[in-house]
This record gives sequence, C-alpha cells and structure tokens, in this order.
Amino acid sequence: MKLILLSGGSGKRLWPLSNDARSKQFLRILQGPADRKESMVERVWRQLGEAGLQHNAFIATGAAQEELLRSHVGLDVPIIMEPERRDTFPAIALAAVYLYSVAGMRLDEAVAILPVDPYVETSFFSKVHELEQVLKHSAAELALIGVKPTYPSEKYGYIVPEAQLAEPDSQAEEAYYHVSRFTEKPNAAQAEALIEQSAMWNCGVFAFKLGYLINLLIEKRLPIQYDELLKQYGTLRKTSFDYEVVEQAQRIVALPYDGFWKDLGTWNTLTEEMGVTLLGNGKMTEDSENTHIVNELGVPITVIGLSNVVVAASPDGILVSDKASSPRIKDVMKHDDHRPMFEERRWGRYFVLDHMESPEGDQVITKRVSLNAGKNFSYHYHNGRSEVWTIVSGEGQMVLDHRYHDVKAGDVIQIPAGCKHALHALSDMEVIEVMRGSQLDEDDIVRLGLEWEPILQFCTT
Repeated sequence: MKLILLSGGSGKRLWPLSNDARSKQFLRILQGPADRKESMVERVWRQLGEAGLQHNAFIATGAAQEELLRSHVGLDVPIIMEPERRDTFPAIALAAVYLYSVAGMRLDEAVAILPVDPYVETSFFSKVHELEQVLKHSAAELALIGVKPTYPSEKYGYIVPEAQLAEPDSQAEEAYYHVSRFTEKPNAAQAEALIEQSAMWNCGVFAFKLGYLINLLIEKRLPIQYDELLKQYGTLRKTSFDYEVVEQAQRIVALPYDGFWKDLGTWNTLTEEMGVTLLGNGKMTEDSENTHIVNELGVPITVIGLSNVVVAASPDGILVSDKASSPRIKDVMKHDDHRPMFEERRWGRYFVLDHMESPEGDQVITKRVSLNAGKNFSYHYHNGRSEVWTIVSGEGQMVLDHRYHDVKAGDVIQIPAGCKHALHALSDMEVIEVMRGSQLDEDDIVRLGLEWEPILQFCTT
C-alpha cells in the first residue's frame, strides 16, 4: 500500500503565525524528541518512520510549498507537485495518476490518503496500514478510519455506520462498519444522538484500490498519464474529493480507531499540546491561568491577570483572543490579502521590517534575512528591482555576475536590476536586504541554478 499525505492550507486559522506562505503544518511549536521543537509535518514524517511506512509514502503539495516542505522533512522525500492549488479532488487525482503512470503501481494495490498534520500516536499509522486488508475483504470502493469520539464535538464531521459491526473472517485483521451516511458538524445535542448510534469522527483518512480511481478518471474523460494531466491541471474544476467521489460511492466501510486523535487546527486546540505556556520574549503573572504567549517578535509581551487567553505575535500581526473564541479568526481574516511578512525557506527565513513607497513612486521593502550555515540562495536575477545587501553577521561566498567574492560582516553589496547573484553561507549569516523597484514579488525571479557547486561553475575567476 502507498500513502499520500496531502499538504495544503491557506493559513488563516492560526493567524498571525500561519499565512499563505506558511501553513499550520510548518509551525515549529510542538514538543519533539530531546526537547526540540518540531512542526506538525516533521512530527508526522517522524512517526511514519517509526511505523516503518516512510518508504511507501509520498507528499502531495503545491509548487509554492516545495522549498518549505523540504526544509522540514528533507531533500529526499518524494513529492508529487501540483502546479497550482485546485482543491482535494484534482490533487488526489494527480497523485493517483503519478502512482499509476510514473511509479508503476498496480491497479489492484491500495492507496491511502491522509492529511499531513494529524496529531496522533504512532499506533494510528498502523491502523492506516490495516485499511489495505479491510478493502480486500470487504470489497468496498472506499475504506475510511473513524475515530471513536471522546465527547460530543461540534467541530468535526461524523461517520454514521449501519447498525451491525462486520466481524472479521479468518483472514481479515479488524472488524469494520458499513457506512450509512455522513453528518457534517452537528450541534451538541445532535452529536450526542449520533454517538449513541456508534457514529465516529471523520478524520479525513481513507483508502481505495488504485484501479477504482483510475477508472473514475477514465469515466470523466480525464488523462491517466501524468504528463498529460499536468498539462490540463489548470482547467480542472476546483472541487473536493468528498463531493466528487465519496458522496457518489456505493460501498463504503469504516475501520474504528479507539486511540488518541486531535485536529490542531485552531489556537485553542494547538495550545493544549504545546507543552509550554510561553514561546518567545514575554512574561505573565501567576493569576493568568491557562494562558499562552507565542511571540516571534523581538519586543516583549506581558500578560497580567488574563486567563484562558492566547496571545500570538509575528511580523504579520498580533492576535489577542479568548481561547474559546479563537476559531473565529478565520472569518475575521478571510478578506485579508496582505503579502506575508514572514517566510521560511529551504535556506533559512526572512522577516519584512518595512514596506513603503518612495517619493519617486517605487516600492521599497526592507527585510532581515537569516541564511543558515551550509545553505545558499539560488543563482538568479531580477528585471524589476535592484537590491542592497548589508552583511550584519557571519561569513560567506558570493557569486556576482559570474565573479566570485568572499563576504563578511560589514560588507555592503549593490545588486542592480539584471545582475546575476547568489550567496552561500560558511557560517550562520544575518543580512539586511533593501529591495527597490516596480515589481517586488516572486514573479520577478529568473533562476539559473539552485545547488552551490554547479553555481560555482558559472564563475569566470
């Protein structure tokens, strides 16, 4: 069985730390091994290794997330790349076609789809692996995992089973339910009634035989060759897999899971699993009970006498919210379209310090850039802007229009528009970058090389 982890998200529910460039799965605020902070995607990938399933796992993500994803899980992780974001049905279809026409997977083999950010015990992934046997012995089109509820939640969808639990035969590993229907986010009273009917939380994990989805794509007259589907990807309708496939399926079963599972999609649920009440520069009084501070800014935050509150601060903004009300941030911020002020990249990270318009009408952005030791920027140039770099700390090597230079703290580098440039850090480096021009977005980047050794081959001296 192959596993496809879906990595996407718009980053609104955990604003201001998450944004369109850094979705929630990339926030390094969970307690990992050896007291190291890890992100949700790092945690899941580590657990797949502990369960012995990494070698059969792929991550499906948009092109905009590739650099960041590789910085969290490594350069060797197999990624199936969406050229653009088009909801879960196109993403899963592209992944299935990749497995079929590129990876050479057989049509009778099972594929499991799961989100990249569930907060679970490692044993959960062993349960995911059991879906292969459930598919085989139930003859179902889809096999889901249903989490046994611990309380009548109004935040989750529910899988409502038929009354009879299908007991395993001599070869099947687990008992499973045939699914009667699905109910989305009921109120508390409805949730209690559903639980009495043995309803389970829908955790977004399901499996199918590859041939099932390939045949569906043929029926929909969609390509089943990866290169061909890539060419048409921008024309596919944005629609969910639930709507396009699950709601149309005739035979669906669900495998009950009775272990720990939580969706850390909001500040009130995320802070429950942080392990500490303060991350970053801040302090709070002892009577501030069940209050958390997450501060990515250099300025201190002080909380006095406020309980059940989350305070989160980043270059994108500051949130102060009662924990129970924190899920409302998605509605409050739904029309916010400001560019991200913080981004994490394969080489490090940057903060936007200032964004202004000059008297001449040019846009001017000032960034504080952190380049990790051993990492490098790509060799590239811009047509619509010039840059000035001030090396604040560290030492590195620079290629500027095919010429090699050693650089160190105190150096100031002028980079006119059209000038090809790259920087490699010998030690951790801090750089103040001032960009000025008519176009300061990612579209004005022409890349000539990514890895440092090949970049050096451009040098004439």
